[in-house]
Amino acid sequence: MAQPIPLELPPRDPRGELSTRIQNAPLEHAEAMLAAYEVLQGLHNRGVLELLRGALGSSDKVIEIIVQSANTPSAIRGIRNIMILAKILGTIEPELIEEFACALPEAIARTKAHESRPPGFWGLFRQFTSRNSRRCLLLFGSFLEAFGKKLSAQGSTPDQTQ
Repeated sequence: MAQPIPLELPPRDPRGELSTRIQNAPLEHAEAMLAAYEVLQGLHNRGVLELLRGALGSSDKVIEIIVQSANTPSAIRGIRNIMILAKILGTIEPELIEEFACALPEAIARTKAHESRPPGFWGLFRQFTSRNSRRCLLLFGSFLEAFGKKLSAQGSTPDQTQ
């Protein structure tokens, strides 16, 4: 009959493994450590570390000041408004925002071209009756109509011109 082969594994020393990794870290990550030292020195030169040390030392007072500042009606409204704006931005397709961002410099350049002599009434009329301008006016008109309905529904302003 076969005899089992005795298997004796040496006991594992997790501290020894960590010690070896720590000793090898400066060699393996030399560039990263040098970059981290440069960042740390930059923070020290600008006084950021002193500021953080002071904030840690008086963290209770800093938190108390932040809570008092955030507990005002205007701060609460501001936080709510930021959250609503984030929701709105989340519903807009990124391509539309990108198109807007690309069109803005072109629009500014066209405006600066007319800086010395702005267009007359008929020039503006021609511009607003172009296909692309009408497309944009439709967007703003739709927005104004929807916003007016919301205001009317809230009872803020009665709708008199149905």
